[in-house]
Amino acid sequence: MPNVPDRTWLIAVAAALWGADGLLRQPLAGQLPAATIVFWEHLLIVAVLVPFLPSALRAFRSATPKERAALILIGAGASAVATALFTRAFQLGDPVTPLVLQKLQPVIAVAAAALLLGERVRSRYWLFAVPAFIGAWLMAFPDPLSAAPRAAAAALLGVAAAALWAVGTVLGRMVSVRMPSRDVTVLRFAIGLPASAIVLVSQGAPVAVTPAQLAPLALLALIPGLLGLALYYVGLRSTAAARATLAELAFPVTATLIGVGLLGTELSPTQWLGLVVVVVSVTALGLRERAPEPLVQVDTMR
Repeated sequence: MPNVPDRTWLIAVAAALWGADGLLRQPLAGQLPAATIVFWEHLLIVAVLVPFLPSALRAFRSATPKERAALILIGAGASAVATALFTRAFQLGDPVTPLVLQKLQPVIAVAAAALLLGERVRSRYWLFAVPAFIGAWLMAFPDPLSAAPRAAAAALLGVAAAALWAVGTVLGRMVSVRMPSRDVTVLRFAIGLPASAIVLVSQGAPVAVTPAQLAPLALLALIPGLLGLALYYVGLRSTAAARATLAELAFPVTATLIGVGLLGTELSPTQWLGLVVVVVSVTALGLRERAPEPLVQVDTMR
């Protein structure tokens, strides 16, 4: 496979867009069930991507059975079910625990990448990863020493969502190496649409929305949703999954900055410390991976 520049930075930009969706999602969450929001996000994105569906379906038919299974898991699991589980965790428990459990993604993704993709992680990788995990923990709690989950159900849902997103990162890396990133993006939402419909029906959530709700739903779907995923898969074609999942920590960083600057959230001193640690760790990792011998090596024979 020809050498291509590492695009860890592009993964971080995409994750930052996801972090910005709170500006639109928060008002909608007070008006609509989570399943309704997730369904409409997928429906609107698929409507925009209809012209690209024939090409994506041809790519799906020409894919190997392993790649088809990966695409189905990405669309149904990482796109639809994980988002619903994550949102439901907020409804059952406190608003902090799911965010902390979401930080388990890098740990799960590194293990999955080693198992599925043959990625080899040098020991010095953890000099960047461990501070990023610690910073993420500090960001999530005003008092990092009082971080026990308050609801077992919310904790389990948060872990399940983190696992689905982490595996989605690894599987996305696997299929993006050989399949055009546009087709991967289209298939993710096209497969996620019926999966989100099943979630909608199973929860008994309403399908109908008002005209006033449709505009913010469209913005939510097309900017952090479609644009974010498009940039994400372009970057993932030349970024090892173990690095990509750390770059995705730009999501909680952006969400925190928006929460403080625009939504009235207050951070403790340790949360600000955690924010700085995450930014420095992820940025330093991206710079380090431009060296001739990166810390995360990909087995190109797979």
